Formats: sequence, C-alpha cells, structure tokens
Amino acid sequence: MTETPSLPDLLRASAAKYPDHLAIRFQGRNTTHAAFDAATDRVAAGLYERGIRKGDRIGLYCANSDAFAMAYFGILKAGGTVVPVNLLMNPKEIAYVLNDAGASMVIYLDVFAAAVQAFRSSLPPETAFVCIGEMSADESDLPFASLVGSTADCPAPSIEPSEDVAVNLYTSGTTGYPKGAMLTHRNLASNARSISIALKLEPGRDVLLVVLPMFHAFAATVGMIYPLLNGCTLVPVPKFDPQLVMEAVEQNQVTVFPAVPSMFGVMLRIPDEAVAKFASVRYFVSGGAAMPVALMEQLEAKFGKLVYEGDGPTECSPVTCVNPIGGKRKPASVGQVVPDVAMEIRDDRGDVLPHGEIGEICVRGPNVMKGYWNRPDDTRESFFGEWFRTGDLGYEDDEGYFFIVDRKKDMIIVNGMNVYPRIIEEALHRCPGVREVAVVGEPDARHGENVVTFVVKAEETDLTDKEIRAYCREHLGRHEQPKKIVFLDQLPRNAAGKILKRELRKSGELERGVDLP
Repeated sequence: MTETPSLPDLLRASAAKYPDHLAIRFQGRNTTHAAFDAATDRVAAGLYERGIRKGDRIGLYCANSDAFAMAYFGILKAGGTVVPVNLLMNPKEIAYVLNDAGASMVIYLDVFAAAVQAFRSSLPPETAFVCIGEMSADESDLPFASLVGSTADCPAPSIEPSEDVAVNLYTSGTTGYPKGAMLTHRNLASNARSISIALKLEPGRDVLLVVLPMFHAFAATVGMIYPLLNGCTLVPVPKFDPQLVMEAVEQNQVTVFPAVPSMFGVMLRIPDEAVAKFASVRYFVSGGAAMPVALMEQLEAKFGKLVYEGDGPTECSPVTCVNPIGGKRKPASVGQVVPDVAMEIRDDRGDVLPHGEIGEICVRGPNVMKGYWNRPDDTRESFFGEWFRTGDLGYEDDEGYFFIVDRKKDMIIVNGMNVYPRIIEEALHRCPGVREVAVVGEPDARHGENVVTFVVKAEETDLTDKEIRAYCREHLGRHEQPKKIVFLDQLPRNAAGKILKRELRKSGELERGVDLP
C-alpha cells in the first residue's frame, strides 16, 4: 500500500484540480482554492523566516474564520504541529496546554488579546506571539498580515505522513488535565477520505457550514480539512447564533450542516417562516454528543431534512461511524463504521463480545492517533494492542449498527445493578415539559450509588418533581428510578456541546436537589 500523501500535498492537489472553486466564504471575503494554497505558502514562508522548523508546536487561539484555516495550513506547510486552543478555557488552562505542548509560538485573534496578556508571563520568555487583527496584546507581537504577505522562501520540509504529527489536539479533560492526542498527517487525511465516502460528499460541489468551533476535532476534519482537500467550500460562522446561522445557510447555499444536538435543539425554536432558508441543505449531520431520539424526530418534522447521526472520539481523528446517507437509519444508533475503520465491542480483558452484548467500543484503523503527547503510560492504557479503547460502552447489532449506551465512567451501579444514564435521559426527553436532562450517580453507603436527574424545563411549563417521578415509574425500571431531582436553568457544556457531568457531580449541585421517597 502506498503512503498516504501529507495534508499540504493533498491541499496543493485540490488547488490544482479546482483552482477557481471557492474554498472559503467568510464575512464578504471569497477565497478560491488557488488563492488559499498560495496564501498558506506565504504563511509557511513567513513562519520559516522567523525560525519555525519541522516539528515545532504552534498554538492557534482563534475563532472560526478564514484566518484560522490559513494559519492552520500555513503551520502544516512549514512542517510544524498545530496546537488548537479551546476558546472556552481560562488563561491558566491555556497556559497549561501551551506549556505541556512546548509551544514555541502562539498565533492569536486580537479579540483574545486580554487573555493572551494574562497567560503570557506563564510561558517561556522566548515564546513568539503573532496577532491576527490590529489590536495586539503587546506592541512587540508580530502581525499575521506580515506572514500572509511574506516574500521569503520556505524549503518544503520532508513530511512522513505516518509519523509526523500534524495536530496536537487536547482532549476536553473530562477526567482530569487535558491530554494532547497526536494526530498525524495520515490520521487526518485518511479520516477525510473516509468521511467523503461515508457522507457521500461531492468534491468541488458541496458547501459545508462550520459553526462548530474549528479547534474541535469534528469541525476541523469534517468542516475544514475535508472541503479544503476536495475542492469544496467551507462557510465559517464565528459563534453559534440562530440568526447568523440562518443567514449563512441561505446566503451561501449551504448543502451540509454538521452540528451537535444542543445546537439543533436551539434551531428548533426558530420561526416556522424561517425554515425556507434551509432549502439548499441536503441533510443534517449530528455528532459530538448523543442525540435524543425525540429531538431527532422534532428536527426532521420541522425542517423536512433527515438527520444522520455519527460518532467518534478526538483520538480517532475523529469520525468512526455514521448512519449511511440515503440508506437505512436507526434512531439512537451512531450507524455503521466508515470506510477503512474497524470497530469491535470488547470486555475489560480485551476479549471480543458477541453482537448484542454491552462492552467497550474499540477502534482500529489509519485514523487512530499516534498516542498522547508525553504520556506513554496513558497511551498504553488506552489500547488493546492496535485497538484504541474509546471509553464508550455500547453494542453492535446483527446488521453492523453500533449503539452507544453511555460513557464507561458515567455508568451508575445501584445495588450491584448497572444503570446507564442515557436510557433514563432518552425516556425523560419524551416527558412533557422537559427540554433537557442529564443523569449522574451520587455515592450512597447503602445502595452504592443513587440516580440523580438534572432537568431543564421547557418554557412556559410548571413541571414538578412529582410529575417527573410519576413519568419515571411508568417508563423506567425500579433500579433506574431517580432518587433526586435537580432543576437547573441550563446544563453546563463544553465547546463541543457535550454536557459536563463532572460539574453536575460537584457536591454543591447534588445537594440542591429534591429527594424523592
């Protein structure tokens, strides 16, 4: 098998094949594939001129924009490794990530200048800073425009796609400090190819909306890398606002709309007369978190568009499976494996389980990360041989469709019985008056753990804990009954839309609830 080309090589090939096709449409600026290829060459040359060499890590602290993509691929063309910064992190957390990665440079958007100033002193004094925009954190910071306008020469570095790390993508840190997943050029290129086939995307034709944050794996691979390597168009939206989304979809004739369930939930509340703005969309893609079946049904009824749910962790570049486009969809399923990827259900010893039995979802393929940056022990613990352990509990049916029951760490054990929060959450999403719900376990000396349910009420409802309890008695088993109900105005989420259950498990939140007899 021939070696997969590097991401820069694939970008150049796309620009040569589709030079005049639009690569990015952003706030009135239209950039063709040929122009994008040339601009990223100049960024790479500017970085080389300022001492960046192959293997150097560069932090990228930027909102969704054309500049994000130019910086990203400019870094890759210089032979560097991109370290995307989560925009929701505080300065202390950002400093941890950049120091852990050993970043020698930080490219940042000027709206984040105050945060940059706050963590600057926590980085080594030799760290270089580049500002996208005019309001830099410090007058010594280099303007990004000088990189884009560079006339220097940049010797093309020799890239080994299977070995050289393109992106050091830090996980959300739901179980502690974030870890840097080392994704190689081969990992990301192979996943982009798998996505193209699985989603039946059309090179040179499809237009993808990118409202998910581009520092996140789902948005980066599906919304940015794929279109740039295949002559398609990406439409970045800097923040999630339903009005901005509607305008972007209509004005740019978006054909594919990837998002997370929480975003789709908000889109349900747009006026019915605005639905026509989505006429160009072929289908919705949901990932990043489990989509409640009730939400999927409501979304499809309102927009008349099918929702194809998929899944995949950061460490897998990230897409591993999706319901087949135009084929058989199974609600509550994350679908079948994408091309070139293998998935199995295994027990705690690593033995393969038969169809229908619940175990840990494990993945093997060219999309699986090289390992965690400077974490050899964590890397070893995350694999059964070549198989990456996702930490998701699920099962495979006889038709090769995978179902995620829950995160392994989120499973609750009540009186020795396994309780899967997602089953309770799916049931309560159908309860009248419930808008959102999340379930966690609370330690209990007598029962091991108790089920605690956090509920966000729908607008204009007077739903009570007694009504929820009655609904649970009718639709759930005895061991799944909530012991406590907590009403919240909103659920804590990370930038990818995943509910932060670690925040809900904090004693202060658990103690707020109403104990049920």
